[in-house]
Amino acid sequence: MIINTGQRTDIPAFFPEWLANRLREGVVCVRNPYNPVQVSRYKLDPKVVDIIGFCSKNPAPFFKYLDLLDGYGQFWYVTITGYDRDIEPHVPDKLKVMEDFKYLSKKVGLDSIGWRYDPIFIDDKYTVDFHLKKIAEMAENLEGYTRIVVISFIDIYDKVKRNFPEARGVSAEDKVYLGQKIIEIAKKHGMLVKPCAEGDFLEKYGADCRGCMTLADYENAIGKKLIPPKSKIQTAREDCACYLGSDIGAYDTCGHLCRYCYANNDIAQVPVNRKLHNPNSQFLIGDYRPGDIIHDVEQKSWIDGQMDIFQFI
Repeated sequence: MIINTGQRTDIPAFFPEWLANRLREGVVCVRNPYNPVQVSRYKLDPKVVDIIGFCSKNPAPFFKYLDLLDGYGQFWYVTITGYDRDIEPHVPDKLKVMEDFKYLSKKVGLDSIGWRYDPIFIDDKYTVDFHLKKIAEMAENLEGYTRIVVISFIDIYDKVKRNFPEARGVSAEDKVYLGQKIIEIAKKHGMLVKPCAEGDFLEKYGADCRGCMTLADYENAIGKKLIPPKSKIQTAREDCACYLGSDIGAYDTCGHLCRYCYANNDIAQVPVNRKLHNPNSQFLIGDYRPGDIIHDVEQKSWIDGQMDIFQFI
């Protein structure tokens, strides 16, 4: 099965000790964000967890614990954009993150890491030309360390309107132009563009529009065929084709405080929640509460007979 750590917060950046303790103890608890008394309890054991997925803007704090992932399959996305601190106030220097990306790539392998440059928005400072210049510079720097670059264009959800009221959607014309140019840049540096929840309008220009965290991506990372139960297929939204797995994070906890963030609904709640964090708890935030309804999730490996998918290629 798949455990995901990155849809609700940035665990490697802000909660690395907690994740290390969960891996050592072999158990983690997750509250249902829409019904908090419902708690899912998962085993963290490579016998029943085939792959752990990460999405981080700063993976380095977890590097000293990487050995705890031995035995697990891994897939990492590292988000590196061109935005300054007016948009990403607490993201580390991008040159450092790129060096950390290269270190991580050497540790986990090319097929287990991808670069995200998203979401893209356009204004007087962050123009089309600005993005193309930054992407070209970063692609050159990261050449040989990944085969994937994910892009998306900003979605103006209600939470984005609250936290970033001046943000505007990207026009269809700019999406096509940027998409074409980014595909050309990526190809030059040995990378494939995978748009995130953007439909298939860039497919004819050479993008892979099947999703950015698909079952095939996980299979490629671990070299094994996965056969999940149909009931376990989860997507983030209707236009998303990704296979997200079971997320162990919590909303309103990410300290990057990016203006465009989809995971922080109320930025004022972030410091409140983080004060409730205990690195020794089985929960990311808080602990067991009276009235909790605990569900021990049935888990088993989805690997098909432990067979190597590459032996047939």
